[in-house]
Amino acid sequence: MKTNNSSLPSSNYQTQYEHRHFRHLTLIKLIRILILLAFLAIWELTAYIGTIDRFFFSSPSQVVLCFWEMVKDFSFFIHTGITLFETLLSFLLVMVIGLLSATFLWYSEKSAEILEPYLVVLNSLPKSALAPLFIVWLGTGINTIIVAGISVALFGSIINLYTGFRQVDREKIKLIYTLGGSKKDAFFQVVLPASIPTILSNMKVNIGLALVGVIIGEFLAARRGLGYLIIYGSQVFQLNLVITSIIILCLIAMGLYRLIQALESYYLKV
Repeated sequence: MKTNNSSLPSSNYQTQYEHRHFRHLTLIKLIRILILLAFLAIWELTAYIGTIDRFFFSSPSQVVLCFWEMVKDFSFFIHTGITLFETLLSFLLVMVIGLLSATFLWYSEKSAEILEPYLVVLNSLPKSALAPLFIVWLGTGINTIIVAGISVALFGSIINLYTGFRQVDREKIKLIYTLGGSKKDAFFQVVLPASIPTILSNMKVNIGLALVGVIIGEFLAARRGLGYLIIYGSQVFQLNLVITSIIILCLIAMGLYRLIQALESYYLKV
């Protein structure tokens, strides 16, 4: 009997491709780490020899010491936890309100035609200009911060989700109607499942925007949180605290984005 080896070449090609792809990803990660380490080394060296003023620009070693002090007195956990809670709550409210609003606009095309210009204007409005009004209307506290976080991401989310709903294949929707289905059936059987990639992509954008809105709110209306620490540190010239808080914010933003990205990857595999 002859053994069928026709599948061996394609298998070898696939293995070689996977190895090349793995080496490529490893190289990219290595270069990223080297760039970061080089930046930190140059920053530390220039601060040490006096090229830059350590008082104004701090240094990696000072940032690490400041971070350790924050951990020891639990201020890191308090302020980071508050900012993270406010961000996640704002993000969840944006997604719920955005999905409900986009669904309403899809159901009622006349309402969409009427409201679309207002949504565009509200989305273009600088949200930092609204923050003082939120303070007057809601006072200082978590309510103002949550509303600020929602305002930054909400209107763009509604527009993007509604646009994604409209771009679903109309032939499939007509098929649902032909088979006797209602508009509700068309939405839940065709539009919503087909729009899940759009929803996940929208989530990746909104999580960052919600964090930005929360920090804007904390700048003006908070007594705790990373935004408050940044403002407080700049007022009393504790710039190590300012830079450390900014770095923590960067890590939070990256972690939240990676979390949504992992959810998206899981959905694509399923």
